[in-house]
This record gives sequence, C-alpha cells and structure tokens, in this order.
Amino acid sequence: MQEKNKTVAEAKPEGSHVGQWDILARNMVRLFDQGTKVLGTLVERRNGSGPYSMAAEAGEATKVLGEVARQWVSEPGKLAAAQNELFKDYAELWGRSVRRYLGEEDVKPVIEPEPGDNRFKDPDWSNTQFFDFWKQAYLLTARWAEDLTRKTEGVDDKTKKRALFYLEQMLAAFSPSNFAFTNPEVVRATLATNAENLVQGMAHLAHDLEQSKDLLRISQTDLSAFEVGKNLAVTPGKVVFQNELIQLIQYSPSTEEVYERPLLIVPPWINKFYILDLVPEKSFIKWAVAQGFTVFTVSWVNPDAKLSQKTFEDYMREGILAAVDAVTEQTGQKQINALGYCVGGTLLASTLAYMAAKKDHRIASAAFLAAQVDFSEAGDLLVFIDDAQLNSLEEMMAERGYLDGARMAAVFNMLRPRDLIWPYIVNNYLLGKKPFPFDLLYWNADSTRLPAANHAFYLREFYHLNRLSKGELRLGGVKLDLSRVKIPIFELFTKEDHISPANSVFIGSKLFGGPVRLVMTGSGHIAGVVNPPARKKYQFWAGTPADSLAEWMKKATETQGSWWPDWASWLAELSGPKIPARDAAAGPLKSIEDAPGSYVRERL
Repeated sequence: MQEKNKTVAEAKPEGSHVGQWDILARNMVRLFDQGTKVLGTLVERRNGSGPYSMAAEAGEATKVLGEVARQWVSEPGKLAAAQNELFKDYAELWGRSVRRYLGEEDVKPVIEPEPGDNRFKDPDWSNTQFFDFWKQAYLLTARWAEDLTRKTEGVDDKTKKRALFYLEQMLAAFSPSNFAFTNPEVVRATLATNAENLVQGMAHLAHDLEQSKDLLRISQTDLSAFEVGKNLAVTPGKVVFQNELIQLIQYSPSTEEVYERPLLIVPPWINKFYILDLVPEKSFIKWAVAQGFTVFTVSWVNPDAKLSQKTFEDYMREGILAAVDAVTEQTGQKQINALGYCVGGTLLASTLAYMAAKKDHRIASAAFLAAQVDFSEAGDLLVFIDDAQLNSLEEMMAERGYLDGARMAAVFNMLRPRDLIWPYIVNNYLLGKKPFPFDLLYWNADSTRLPAANHAFYLREFYHLNRLSKGELRLGGVKLDLSRVKIPIFELFTKEDHISPANSVFIGSKLFGGPVRLVMTGSGHIAGVVNPPARKKYQFWAGTPADSLAEWMKKATETQGSWWPDWASWLAELSGPKIPARDAAAGPLKSIEDAPGSYVRERL
C-alpha cells in the first residue's frame, strides 16, 4: 500500500544499486523477446478484419473526420481563427508552467479534468509539473477539437454526430494516461520493479491474443474467479421446458405463499440471462422470488451456424410465445405478467403488439427495463448502422451463419472507451497487473453468438428503419401497432444509458395505448438496473407522462436507493391473491435439469 503513495521522484528500483542495472537489463531482454513473439502473432493472424474491427472503424473514422476537415480547409480564415484560439491556450499553459517552475505557488491550472474522469486521479498528475503539463495540454487539445467539430458548418447532423463519436475514440486513445512515459503510475512501477511490470504486461497481452479469435479481447476481469452454476446463476430452480432456442427455468419458491399470477422474464439474447442472477447478493431473480413471485426466466441458446436462419419472428414464436404456453400450462393460470430487458424488451413489446392483433390476452402486464421501441434517438449505436455497414455485416454473417459475440462486445466497449477499453490496457499491459475479479465483467465477457437472419432483421428493421415505432413492422403477417397494447406498463430507463438512451426509451413509452408508470434510475444500462436495495446506491425518479423528458424530470419525484421495491409494489397489485407456494417438480411439465440449465453454460 505504501508503494501506491510514493511520488515518481521517491520511487526506487528493487535490489541493490549495482544489481538493479543487471535486473533491468535482463527484464529489457525479456520484454524484447515477449514483444517479438506478440508481433509475430499479430503478423501471422488476420486480426481485426471485417465489420466492427479496429481496421474497419479506423476507415470509417478517416472518412467521416475527413468530411469535417474539408469544410474547415475550405474556409481558411475561420480555420486560422480557430487555431489561434488553441495557440492562445497553449501559450497560457506555457506561461503558467514557467511561473510554477520558478517557484511561484498557487498557480491555477488552465484547465482541469471533468468530475469523474478517473484517468488523472493519481496525485502526480497535479503534483509533478511534467505530468501536469501533458495532462493540461491534452485536455486543452481535446476541448478544442470537440468544439471545432461541433461548430462545423456544411455537414448534416448525422455526419457531425458520427464525427464526434470517432473523435472521442481518437481522443480517448491519445490520452497521456495511456503511454508508459507520460503516466506517473506506470513510471513509478517501472522504476520500482526494474521494468518487471512491462514484462508482465507483455505476457498478459500475449495471453489475450492467444485467447482471442478475430478481434483482440482485452481481459477485463479474472475469469478463473467465477463459474456459472457455482457462484453465479445459483438461484435454485428447474428447467421445465426447452426447444431449439430456449430453456425455460422455473425458480423454487423461498416463501410459504406466492402471488397467484406468475412472472415471465425475457432477458436479452445478446448476452446471457444471468445478468439478472449474478452473485446472490446482486441477484434480481433471487430477490423477486423472495418477494413472493413465481418467477420463470427464458435462457436463450448460444446459437451456432445450424441456427443461422432463425428469424426475429422465430424468436417471438419459439421464444416468448412458447414460454407463455409453458408457463400457463405449468401454473394453470390463464394470464401471466412479463418483464423484458434491453433487446428482450424490444422483442416483448413486438410480441405484445402481435398478441393484441390476434386478441391474445394471456400477458396481463409488462415491465420494460432499458428497452427501446423507438430508435430515432438510439444514441451512438446508430453510428455503426447505415446501408454500407449493414451490407458488409450481412455478407460476413452469411459466410459464418452468425455474428460472433466478440464483435458486439467491441461495439459496446467503443461506446465508452475511457471506461471499458483504456483502463484495462493500462492496468494489464503497462502496469502488468491482473484484472480484478468482478462478476459483472465476467458476464460481459461471456458473450453469445447472434443468428445471421435474426440480427440482420433487428439492425435493419429497428435501428436503421425504425419501423416498429412507425407502425410499419410486420411479424407473422400482422402489422404491429403498439397503441393496441393497453395493458399496464412499467417503463424503466436509466439516466446515463449509453445503449438505450433515456430520451429514446422515454419517447417510445408514449407509443403504448395503456397506463404507463415511468421510472428513471441513476447510473447506466447495467448498474442502474442491477441495483439491489441492500446496497443503498443511486436513486430513482417516478412520475406521470409528459410531453418531453425535461418536462417529466421537473415534476418527477426522487427517491433514494433501488427501484426494485417500487416495481415489486406495482407488480403485486397486478398479481392476484396469495396462494400456497408452487413447486416446479409438482407441475404438469417434467423437470429436465437443475437451474441454470445447460444452454447458459455454452461459451464461445
């Protein structure tokens, strides 16, 4: 612990003054040897080709940022004025740095990191003039580049948004925190260990390359610390139904009585269902069972090429509708409640519109967790979706029959590069540390394949054409109209969501024809949802419908802590009287195997 508090000036190499140079020399030889092997691996493999790869996105970035650059070059007077503003900031930084070098105290910085920017939290970023200079120079340049891009005239809003997205990728990459000689923590570690940290880091990079396929997957957690069915997804239950696409889990009751109407949970198939059943103290499913609900959960298959032609409609029929059939048969109830998370919620909403058209009323209420039905404001994910990119993606999926989960993981990481990419590069490869065990990041690494037909339909029909919100989408020959969905809705969105932006979900909530309870949580797409009451973290806001999100926020009531109890109270009123607890083994459906089942254990 003391080593962490040392400044760069105080850091000393391990070993005697004489022997440390020998250790350093040996480590440099090891580093060169490891680096040569890594370079050989990179040269040999076709690493990073195809859609969503570094090469593909670099090409897109060059094209989009080139359009912005051309606009500024065409008006040299404006460009010169903008450059002059940056040079003024540099001059001010240089002047204040000289004053500080000469011993003047209380020299205020020209610019400081935004609150929550953890890249520069080490004290040496401010206490040591060398690192402070590079930090401020970087922040000034980043601010200038972002402002310049926002002020670009002559390009449409979509191009400007894409340019800002790719600029953020570049700025995140060029931060001085990502380089060995301009990161004080890395410099300290290198001096203290005679570069052993860099040797270990190169070994970690070699290991990650060995474990990766087409794309480099940076280790974000210690994968050996967790096992599905052992310390993750351990809520007791039975698989009571399965087909090619799903296993249906019925969880064992933990109360003597349960509500009469059961609950069916539809998780996203882009990742595995146990995001809602992590370690027991974080498990939403375990908590819901403890509130007296009979809980069923869909566990999607991890598909291979044999299921390449499974469509979005198949996921509706063999997924949700098959599960509804099974739950009603198992419990003897004519109506059930449902909950959908992320893309599982998008499928659930589509299914509800289909059922409304067919006058199928077996789902009596629905909760949506960070789920979009209108994609007009779908955020940075729209950057990856235009005709050219979709065609390229569809061609690749046609060859394999599916989209490898690593590519979707790369996309999600790119939405938050400062949090999900570069901290792990610094920790693993520069500091030479092993990733910290974290259940959520284990789940994030346990990604799934996506069938070609289903995923192509989802991206094109929902994200690109936004047909569900327009009433133009057809499933099973039925035109889907969300206004015909008149059952009670619990609509949850998160304040800092980078996948299902708050305004996107808010806009979509207006499309339903029945009563909607709107609830917004603090934090983002995962942490805002997986927020058990015992943690006493974040907050949530609840309110009645309004014309805009800003107007809704003005009137919404804020409550500290988890949203889970609010949802449970809402659902309890829609779940009928209490009855003796149901045992999965006592129902008409035969128990196939214990939860969490075999589908969820299939890894890439």
